[in-house]
Amino acid sequence: MPTTERRERDRARREQLIVTAARELAETGGWEAVTMRRLAERVEYSQPVLYSHFSGRADIVRAVALEGFAELAGQLRGARTGARSPAAALHAVAAAYLRFAQSQPAVYDAMFVMPVDLPFAVAETPAAPRSGFTELLTALTPLAGGSDVDTLGELTWSSLHGLATLAR
Repeated sequence: MPTTERRERDRARREQLIVTAARELAETGGWEAVTMRRLAERVEYSQPVLYSHFSGRADIVRAVALEGFAELAGQLRGARTGARSPAAALHAVAAAYLRFAQSQPAVYDAMFVMPVDLPFAVAETPAAPRSGFTELLTALTPLAGGSDVDTLGELTWSSLHGLATLAR
């Protein structure tokens, strides 16, 4: 059993190394700079090792997107819980969203621009994207005044995404 656990830890470390390298390459050279060959050179593993973890570049972009959603959710949560009032919480959440988009453009692209196989707004939506939206809904709920919070959430998220895109 300990050997199996060690192998699983090693595999998880290699996967994280690949995802981190992809993020770094994308942030410095754009997503077009992220190729399996460059990643293999960067992480010092052969391309077959990369393919043993990810089916291809799209799968790596998906992993970066999921990691980005988890980070965004954490930042939104921190912004929301650090606010003194419901209005301040919503403002802080919006500002945190825009800061995230501005500070990590390649990750933001992986999340919202690149073609990734991530379902949104359905039962199959992974936990990471869902948690970011939940943070926004939590900030909106005290201010909704009986309005449909899910619709307000979709409108607010869309507006934030539009602002982030225009700012770029």
